[in-house]
Amino acid sequence: MNNERLPRPIKIPSDMWVDEAIWGHRLYNEQTPWLCFMEFLNVLQAELDEGRAFLEDIPNNLAYVPKSRLHLRNILFNNPQLPVIARTYSNDDKEAWSKWQEAIIKGQSGIDNADFAYLEKRFPKFEHFVSVVQFLRETTIEGENNKRWSSQFIFPYGPNCLYEDLNVKENKSPTNDRRFFGRTGEMLYLMLVRSGRGPQLLVNFQESVLNKKNKFNRLVASLEPKDSMNSSTARLGVYLPYLELPEYQELAGDWLSLLESNIPKYDVIPHLVNIMGLHMIIYSLNRAKDVLEDDTKLTFVLEIVSPKKTIVRELSSDSFTEHNNMSRRAVEAYIRNVEQTEEWEKVTDLSEATSLLALKYEWPQENGIDSANSPEDLINKFISAAINRHKQHVDKFHGTWGKEIGLASRRGARRLRYAPQDMLLKSLVLCVVPKRMEFQDFLDKLYEKYGFIIGDKQALELTEAGRADLEAFSDNARRLEQRLASMGLLRRLSDACAYVENPFGIQEEV
Repeated sequence: MNNERLPRPIKIPSDMWVDEAIWGHRLYNEQTPWLCFMEFLNVLQAELDEGRAFLEDIPNNLAYVPKSRLHLRNILFNNPQLPVIARTYSNDDKEAWSKWQEAIIKGQSGIDNADFAYLEKRFPKFEHFVSVVQFLRETTIEGENNKRWSSQFIFPYGPNCLYEDLNVKENKSPTNDRRFFGRTGEMLYLMLVRSGRGPQLLVNFQESVLNKKNKFNRLVASLEPKDSMNSSTARLGVYLPYLELPEYQELAGDWLSLLESNIPKYDVIPHLVNIMGLHMIIYSLNRAKDVLEDDTKLTFVLEIVSPKKTIVRELSSDSFTEHNNMSRRAVEAYIRNVEQTEEWEKVTDLSEATSLLALKYEWPQENGIDSANSPEDLINKFISAAINRHKQHVDKFHGTWGKEIGLASRRGARRLRYAPQDMLLKSLVLCVVPKRMEFQDFLDKLYEKYGFIIGDKQALELTEAGRADLEAFSDNARRLEQRLASMGLLRRLSDACAYVENPFGIQEEV
């Protein structure tokens, strides 16, 4: 397996190349897993349109042209007059259309020479148009939120639902400011490209979210003019440091397990998002472990929520905290690696040290590093600047995404810990269990695939070290069994035999 770090692309401007070198450009905490998935779909559809979906001839040379779909977005999210006009002119379609077109043309943003007259021909009855708009608004990703109207996204029923995040201001051209599409979805796309499973994934996506012919996609298409404009320039600048990693194959394999099951095509999407979020967390932690030269298995102590405080809760909190601090430790270790090089040993003054650090890691703007009084002081100040930069986004990624996918929680406690919610548990069952699996085998599988420590068998290392007793983890597993049974995902056949069941599975566990 090729584990050489790929060179930094020249086209990516950055005043410090540390986070990017370790994790890629970029892991972005403000981009939720759902928006990461939406950005990924935008990349995939754009590349499919060009006939190169899931292909990469030159590493990190991705350049794609997503859709802007500003007519659709103005209609759905920048159209506050619609319900008022619908009520006021409920018995006069002609007047309703006239008043609405006047209002939308005056209030729209981002479209030169805007014209919405095509809609009246497609919806003779104004109330039908209003119903379609209301229906699609109700499918907004992440529901009610305070994001700007140009950063609202509808459920991905098909290609016509896909468009990029934009900053649209009155009387100004729309810009792509990467506010909520922060490139994590582009990294996800490259991971799947490099997994080698792209062709299989593409077939499945073309049957669902990339299917132009499904009725919901055609409904969305009815709100757009025939010639929807693309963005003006290609989007480029993503960087994924490694060509081959086991995490790529694991992610692709889990997605295929979900996509090829009997779960209805649209119902599977939230589970794809949850599982992808989990794999991105694992990816981020494993890259930190690599830098720290820690070759032990990545593990997560999961507490299945108990009404009382338990030792498992404490261990789960400790596990979360350890992982949360790992990325900062990795940043420092990555920079201190330079101290082990022959170049650093030859450094005799601050000027030479500055030149070497700038060569290896670039040089941050507006910092206090220049006040250093020795090479050793310089590298300490450089590390401090790198960690301050790291704290803006990548440092928050593990905690933010852990909460978003239902892996981390403060429920019933002051400290964050790994305490999976029902939706994530269901995603895991649907992903891991082919049809039916003995409960203890299920626990073993979760440990093998994701490093989840739930039962006494998986916690053997902890119990042998005296950090907990077997009974505490046996109780933890028992609570999971009860949770899964209450969700209809587990059936106990006898006192000694309980099976986890995937209601959408396609084959029995061999």
